[in-house]
Amino acid sequence: MLVAGTALNCLFIDTSSFQRVLSFGVTHFNGGVVKSCKREGFVIDERGKLKRFNKKKLSRRRCGSLRGRGWKYGSGFVDGIFPVLSPIAQKILSFIQRETDPEKVADVLGTLPSTHASWDDLINVAVQLRLNKKWDSIVLVCEWILKRSSFQPDVICFNLLIDAYGQKLRYKDAESLYVQLLESRCVPTEDTYALLVKAYCLAGLLEKAEAVLVEMQNHHVTPSATVYNAYIEGLMKRRGNTEEAIDVFQRMKRERCKPTTETYNLMINLYGKASKSYMSWKLFCEMRSHQCKPNICTYTALVNAFAREGLCQKAEEVFEQLQEDGLEPDVYVYNALMEAYSRAGYPYGAAEIFSLMQHMGCEPDRASYNIMVDAYGRAGLRSDAEAVFEQMKKLRITPTMKSHMLLLSAYSRARDVNKCEAILKEMSENGVEPDTFVLNSMLNLYGRLGQFTKMEKTLAEMENGPCTADISTYNILINVYGKAGFLERVEELFEEVKERKLRPDVVTWTSRMGGYSRKKLYVKCLEIFEEMIDSGCVPDGGTAKVLLSACASEEQVEQVTSVLRTMHKNVSVSSLVPKQLMAKSLTVST
Repeated sequence: MLVAGTALNCLFIDTSSFQRVLSFGVTHFNGGVVKSCKREGFVIDERGKLKRFNKKKLSRRRCGSLRGRGWKYGSGFVDGIFPVLSPIAQKILSFIQRETDPEKVADVLGTLPSTHASWDDLINVAVQLRLNKKWDSIVLVCEWILKRSSFQPDVICFNLLIDAYGQKLRYKDAESLYVQLLESRCVPTEDTYALLVKAYCLAGLLEKAEAVLVEMQNHHVTPSATVYNAYIEGLMKRRGNTEEAIDVFQRMKRERCKPTTETYNLMINLYGKASKSYMSWKLFCEMRSHQCKPNICTYTALVNAFAREGLCQKAEEVFEQLQEDGLEPDVYVYNALMEAYSRAGYPYGAAEIFSLMQHMGCEPDRASYNIMVDAYGRAGLRSDAEAVFEQMKKLRITPTMKSHMLLLSAYSRARDVNKCEAILKEMSENGVEPDTFVLNSMLNLYGRLGQFTKMEKTLAEMENGPCTADISTYNILINVYGKAGFLERVEELFEEVKERKLRPDVVTWTSRMGGYSRKKLYVKCLEIFEEMIDSGCVPDGGTAKVLLSACASEEQVEQVTSVLRTMHKNVSVSSLVPKQLMAKSLTVST
């Protein structure tokens, strides 16, 4: 077999196509004998003469080996090549995915010969596990290499383990491993620093993330786009760090670090999730003006940004631009466009995109069917939603928790409690245990129908079962009982929130205040408002509306208005409260 070898500018002959001399050695993995090959190599030089060469001395860089090479963080593969697993590596992977006992893993991996081939197999397996996000398995393999094997670990092994520790929020282990890396005289790469930054961000330790940048400067390494991307991604994965992520992006540009396509993708996605599609579009235009080429992920993020706000026309324009730029839409782009029509209230528009996707040879996935269930459910077309749900099952696409939840929401909007209970029963029969979100939806439905007994029964099931009540659970209960005038129960539930060490949010406080507001208990509402401020919770427009609706005189309206103006110096009260409500509040009740 002749193979072009550009590295040596000649042709190689692999004698494996003629005859192979096999030697037998390692046991385990298949319960029998694992074969290893010793093959001689020949080369035809430029003069046409056949020469023998030693394959061990040949650089394996062109052959996809990962040994001694850098690892491109965030790409999901190494040097642009997905790991190709050998038969032995396949068996190692299968074993590691099943086994969780470190001792058994050590016993089996210890049977591997200390060769370059074994090393390549182990690293390929670890990279494949990373692609599958099997962090615990990566820890098992890499810790064995570092602590119990005869292999000399290189930077890729350290990087893989730092990444796994970060994903498991084991930041102390990650920083200890970094120290070990330095002590073993390995040179940290930019990926090492990027993974450390991300580990600290995921753990919420932003000061330590900043310290990593200082550490880079101490080692005369300028933070690259890879490091900043990891910083932004780590901040995005923790809720409430949107502003910090934007600050890091601006700082990146101030320090003249050129944003990459991945940087823009992250920021477009960030603004999209914050319902600021206009900023996503602005960044997309900036990206193109800076000669940074968008990829399929860029367009998907941008379509998603418009989809979240139901701007289907803008999403359609981006979809057309994608095709004009020579890119072929994938299932994620089609799903994003379907979501845009769904949220805009055009279920048949979403259905057309679904049909177009199939016509273009792009196979719909589970998310595609979930979007269609949601689209029909939002529009009140419950029979169509259920038809799509049944079609999923006919195609042997197993409905997930989300699939059931979307169908349940469709019937919940119609207050069809019997159908909702039937869906819950079906979930249990199919082995899909309802989560907190599903049970919260049932609580809300029972509350709207005034079925307090069933509501309390569901709450008791949550307290005694695997699903834990969260702050949303109590917000629903407090709101329902407040509207019904059961103020004693409202206070009991509010005390339970504290006992369970849950932090009341603005919805909790406003819902509690709403019960008293309906009875015009103005003084009590003010007391709750003061408690809210003292707890550090910032009121919103809903809080202002509830306070004003509690007013029974013009003097009280003026007091509330004064307080709101003091708290929102740069925001007019009229922007927080509609004029109709303000006028209604100014009407003095007799």
